[in-house]
Amino acid sequence: MRTALTIASRELGSYFRTPAGWVIVALYLFLAGVVFTLSVFMPGRPASLRDFFAVSGWLLLPVAPAISMRLIAEELRSGTIEPLMTSPVGSASLVLGKFAGACVFMLAMLAPTAAYVVVLYRTAEPAPDPGPIAAGYLCLALVGSLSLSIGTLASALTSNATLAFMMTLFGLLGLLFVPSAAPFAPAAIRPALMALAVTPRIGDFAKGVVDTAHVAFFLGASAWFLLLAVAAVEIRRWR
Repeated sequence: MRTALTIASRELGSYFRTPAGWVIVALYLFLAGVVFTLSVFMPGRPASLRDFFAVSGWLLLPVAPAISMRLIAEELRSGTIEPLMTSPVGSASLVLGKFAGACVFMLAMLAPTAAYVVVLYRTAEPAPDPGPIAAGYLCLALVGSLSLSIGTLASALTSNATLAFMMTLFGLLGLLFVPSAAPFAPAAIRPALMALAVTPRIGDFAKGVVDTAHVAFFLGASAWFLLLAVAAVEIRRWR
């Protein structure tokens, strides 16, 4: 655990030491600001963050791959993975440390959006219910974790950061478009596709519904992708 925390701390610091990290933050806050403005300040729209949270998966679509694409791919490209492979650092510690650093960076990126809550409480009458807001931020954290776990796996599979970005992007698009594709799928696999759908779960969180089944889905799926990433790194260790 100490090794994983050390790797996470180093990874987190690398985001803020390079321009790329600040560009990612700026991109997300720009997209989030546009959605917040259109969903709250347009005439006739209720003063709520429901629409903002409902499109959270789409907001993270270009951002999560950018955060995760270099996690392990950069180590593979530069050759710095070799000392790690021959050191006592385990594959699980490496993957979890990289993933944890990316998650903390993502949470730091989300933190400025708390200003939207302050704006609502100062301008809306009556004041918005805090329950749906808390559920929405829980949704952002869970969707972001799932997105980053997919990105971690993609980054462990290739030394090309651009390819890792594209793999993550198409993986996330697949999850978001599952509900649209399910009606055209064979009846036998339709229930399985709907069970993998992310969009309806995000919609429930945006309404303020915290279903433990949804929480378990995001945590379990994230753990599954991280396990695959550990397996990918371990295979490289024994080549």
